[in-house]
Amino acid sequence: MDGFRVEGIFEKNNKSETISCKWKQGKKEISADGVEYERITDHIGKYAAVMIAPDDMELINDGSEMRRKWVDSILSQTDKEYFERLMRYQKVLLQRNAWLKLHAINPPSNSPELEYYNRELAADGTYIHRHRVTFLSEFLPTLERYYRQLSSGKESVQVKYDSDLTDNDLYKLLEQGLQHDLRLQRTLKGIHKDDWGFTLNNISLKGFGSQGQKKSFLFAMKLAQYTYLGGKLGHLPILLLDDIFEKLDQDRMEALLRIIRAEGFGQVLLTDTHAGRVKAAFGEGVEVGFIEL
Repeated sequence: MDGFRVEGIFEKNNKSETISCKWKQGKKEISADGVEYERITDHIGKYAAVMIAPDDMELINDGSEMRRKWVDSILSQTDKEYFERLMRYQKVLLQRNAWLKLHAINPPSNSPELEYYNRELAADGTYIHRHRVTFLSEFLPTLERYYRQLSSGKESVQVKYDSDLTDNDLYKLLEQGLQHDLRLQRTLKGIHKDDWGFTLNNISLKGFGSQGQKKSFLFAMKLAQYTYLGGKLGHLPILLLDDIFEKLDQDRMEALLRIIRAEGFGQVLLTDTHAGRVKAAFGEGVEVGFIEL
């Protein structure tokens, strides 16, 4: 098979729209009601989905790149300028790194190219940093609330945003770090190095958290993401739950179900191997449909 097509009908604000995604020989096309988007990026933020899977532990256990991608995916859906600046920052970063490799041995004393790269990175990086700071201040209270619900409120949650731009000007950092950048042939300061540190009672979750604590934190993060996107976009995302019955203990499972059964949640798609278990979990009065594969 050299291609496939996926199609879905989405309803928002009492209007329905057919979205099709076609992939063939490495090329992806997305269309709305039969009209192909000029740019695939035009679709970003139109319909949102949040997936919760216990195997997403790399958000906590892996390196900073995973956490940056996660934050960027949220902000890119709610702020088109953020997405455009992020794409431009990444493009200019590649260009600056190529310049560093080209001139690593014998750098020019004055370079208009480098000046351009530094100013572009500083402008877009400052915008991105400012919006990441704002995001965390808005996101953290919701994360704390969901973590208390999932873990019986026994621990205090903290998230620290670590960035080179905290109390620093990126343009100056790039100028001051040029010799070090030339030696290593890459840009060492900027928002592409940002990270978020997760702690419980001021103790590192990544280094010392139990599996149960990490699962509660992960699920709280995704539920907070769901609530944040719903508030910013003006419509509820689709919530995707992947095989959670096999991965969660009974107490956390019951806490999660209480949250998603509450009024205010939208459509939930859940994968499981036992239809009876799903019916029992959601109880009477909840519309449950099944697709069997």
